[in-house]
Amino acid sequence: MNTPPKDNIPKHIAIIMDGNGRWAKRRLQPRFMGHRAGVKTVADVVKRCAELGVEVLSLFAFSSENWRRPGKEVSLLMELFSHALDNQVKKLHDNNIRLCIIGDIDKFSPTLQQKIAEAQTLTQNNTGLIVNIAANYGGRWDITQSVRHLAQKVAAGELKPEDINEEDIGASLSTSALPEPDLFIRTGGEQRVSNFLLWQMAYTEFFFTDVLWPEFDSKQLDAAISSFSKRERRFGRTSEQLQGQSDA
Repeated sequence: MNTPPKDNIPKHIAIIMDGNGRWAKRRLQPRFMGHRAGVKTVADVVKRCAELGVEVLSLFAFSSENWRRPGKEVSLLMELFSHALDNQVKKLHDNNIRLCIIGDIDKFSPTLQQKIAEAQTLTQNNTGLIVNIAANYGGRWDITQSVRHLAQKVAAGELKPEDINEEDIGASLSTSALPEPDLFIRTGGEQRVSNFLLWQMAYTEFFFTDVLWPEFDSKQLDAAISSFSKRERRFGRTSEQLQGQSDA
């Protein structure tokens, strides 16, 4: 196994889990079977992130654009999400893992909303890995909600428009309590962010792989983290400045 160096593990990993449908199609199976196989991969990746000491794992489970898919597939995805909450939350809790759900969950059924609330309440005091699930989420939606919140504060006289800064916008995003992603992984061969954490990934390192999500395992994750560990993150500074800091 290509084990990543322990001194350079990303605090926050964000993943678009792409390729479930194509995995199923290659096996002459319904697309839903690919999504079901993908749930097992989620469990394996969560376990590996916890072992490595990753602080946050954000997974793009269902985008605000995914409602455009065939109705039957959307319905099956909702059932799979509900089933996963029923069967996985206690395991997360027993392993000191905290579950967070971000997105416009008001669009989900009352039953699913209740399960989401119960899952977050059960795990809210856990201190290990945070598994952050983006469901009915879009980066533009997130930024819009933040701007709307700030506009309301301006209208109430609590904030002046000229005083609004990047920190204010970030503090009103759904991920305000989390560190920004250090590493973004997309499986399945596509090389775009697809409206995922647009504001938050301004300085994130990207890793793309042709591996389909149901075939992505701990070895693939370790390879992505090893790639990340070899990169120089300058955040606008020069290599010489970074070297000076390390020598100080």
